[in-house]
Amino acid sequence: MFKKDPLQIIAFQSYGTHSRFYLRGRALEDETIDLEQKGLFKLLINTYKRFESDEVKNVELNLRLPNNKVVKVKTDSHGYFKSEETLQDLNTLTNKEGWLKVIASYNDVNIKRKITKENRFPAEILIPSMSAEYGVISDIDDTIIHTGVASFLKWRVLINTFFKGAFKRIPLEGAAAFYHMLHRGASGTNANPIFYVSHSPWNLYRYLEFFLKTNNFPKGPILLRSMNSIFKRKKTSEKPEKQKEIINILKMYPELNFILIGDSGEHDADIYIEIAELFPKRILAIYLRSVDHKEKSIRVKGLFDTYKTTPALLVNSSKEAIDHAKASGFIK
Repeated sequence: MFKKDPLQIIAFQSYGTHSRFYLRGRALEDETIDLEQKGLFKLLINTYKRFESDEVKNVELNLRLPNNKVVKVKTDSHGYFKSEETLQDLNTLTNKEGWLKVIASYNDVNIKRKITKENRFPAEILIPSMSAEYGVISDIDDTIIHTGVASFLKWRVLINTFFKGAFKRIPLEGAAAFYHMLHRGASGTNANPIFYVSHSPWNLYRYLEFFLKTNNFPKGPILLRSMNSIFKRKKTSEKPEKQKEIINILKMYPELNFILIGDSGEHDADIYIEIAELFPKRILAIYLRSVDHKEKSIRVKGLFDTYKTTPALLVNSSKEAIDHAKASGFIK
């Protein structure tokens, strides 16, 4: 009989308001994945562990706030949980960057499995300051990290995901510096919220979190999708998960305008233009990084040439976006 792994809770960096508590995460067995591990065989083992995750189904969790208030939530049949509650004065519990620290734990202290970290797992919710100038919503793949989503049969995606550790992935030049400028805004001292939204599955959450931290990107909620939704057949009228999440962010902060950042490799141009039309005057600018795919870049350029509602740029470098953002008064 194989010995079972201890249990853990992975809470995804989420977002909320002074009265809206919103936290997502997953209860899993702890596979002890070392993100700094080197060597092809060990990388493959880590990749296998990420995608062959053993979830903890239908268990009750406690989410404890700094004021000791406890929010209860239950995991679903895939181990995921999503807590949405109306609570007051959450902004009084945050640090100066707007992060609300929460401790997640298993409700059943007598659960018949060893639990790592003494049944205390850190979680954080970003509650943007009321003085934020604007927010930024950014894609990840081929926008800040070279992934290869536009490659033939996406072979580069497979190589980069399965055969490269997060510590070896190189961010696109100038991206981290640009995002810090946006985070600090025109005043140079602000804390504009940055949201990272991707089509990648939640299984890659820690991998991407490690990459962003290692390469000095501003801290922000990381919003991915479940493996189930990747293989689920969608109705023609159904919007992509990424688009739904962006709309949810815009609705969560009705007084905040946004800058959207993506790439020309997939459907960012279509998604962002549709969002700008749905939320008139709330999208300050759209920046799309040009990927190494001539036909896709030509298509996006054609879309942007005829689109006049919101400033929309197809850029070849971070410098081009920085120059426009400075001229527009978005950054110092």
